[in-house]
Amino acid sequence: MPRLLIIDDEKAIRHTLKEILEYESYKVDEAADGPTGLDMLIQEKYDVVLCDVKMPKMDGLEVLERARVLAPHSTFIMVSAHGNVEMAVEATKKGAYDFIQKPPDLNRLLVTVRNALDHVQLATETTKLSSENKTLKKKLAKSSEMIGESAGLQAVRKAIEKVAPTDARVLITGPNGAGKEMVARQLHELSQRSGGPMVEVNCAAIPSELIESELFGHEKGSFTSAIKQRIGKFEQADGGTLFLDEIGDMSLSAQAKVLRALQENKITRVGGEKEISVNVRVLAATNKDLLQEIAERSFREDLYHRLSVILIPVPSLNERRDDVPLLIDKFLKDIAQDYGNKPKKIDDAALTYLQGLDWRGNIRELRNVVERLVIMSDATITEADAKAFAGK
Repeated sequence: MPRLLIIDDEKAIRHTLKEILEYESYKVDEAADGPTGLDMLIQEKYDVVLCDVKMPKMDGLEVLERARVLAPHSTFIMVSAHGNVEMAVEATKKGAYDFIQKPPDLNRLLVTVRNALDHVQLATETTKLSSENKTLKKKLAKSSEMIGESAGLQAVRKAIEKVAPTDARVLITGPNGAGKEMVARQLHELSQRSGGPMVEVNCAAIPSELIESELFGHEKGSFTSAIKQRIGKFEQADGGTLFLDEIGDMSLSAQAKVLRALQENKITRVGGEKEISVNVRVLAATNKDLLQEIAERSFREDLYHRLSVILIPVPSLNERRDDVPLLIDKFLKDIAQDYGNKPKKIDDAALTYLQGLDWRGNIRELRNVVERLVIMSDATITEADAKAFAGK
């Protein structure tokens, strides 16, 4: 139930306003002067405050100024029988949501209170959303953190540092699970487009007949299930980065349209005729040998050259075994945080055993194995645990 506070030195006004507002199912308290009202604001949380301007001891504008510091969560509606435009402007500058005159029109009063409560709710939701966004960004930053000190990974980091500040297109190659998505996120976060969106598209996960609609959008009625207009990924990524993962699995017809978009910085929605300008940096990734795909006529050579201004090959985990202990340590901490437990320890023999395994699934497989070991092992993960649960 919304909580309201009425601060007014006129008892009859307070009682009348309280009776009206309680009839609307609001919980209402009263204060006979400014200092009393401020004390109540400090002790209790009120959503909306109806505050008189002309009062003894402390006028309403002073109450408003002090409340901005002492009770910033409360929304103020100023009330006065001596109101004018100058006073209303001053109250607004000091942080009041609205200003109404005495005696208040009943409908005007109720509408203003409802609008103020909507304002409070919106501000609360915005704050919550901002907090959730910060948490999500932290999680994304953690998920894109590149762990390791091997020569292969150092070369990748060096390439990212040089290329990220530019708008050059990058083709990221490497086996599944090696961390190509992390490279793409790092390129975006370190670029001048980091304030814009990063939109990811897994080309292998979208049916060939839908990939064009996914990338470029479609107009209502352009095909049977197109019941409304859809904005494609190119438009969604405008001003930011578009990451085309597994681009080697894209159909030839979609490749032709992507090539045109890269050449002209324009797209056309499926079923549409209007050309739409887009400002997008395109990053692409693949686990395939695109030169072989070109030879087999399943990938366009001209698109390959458009995408591969810069090539960043990501080494497999088998090519960077020195990083396995560092990755395991990170995964143990991350998993413990996710589960709300203390990180488990792992003995040297278990680390040596895991370091020598064939990691065909790369970092993704190692992460799954570490989580399995955390679940199935005791406080310290032993070599026996690694041999029993690594699944090799």
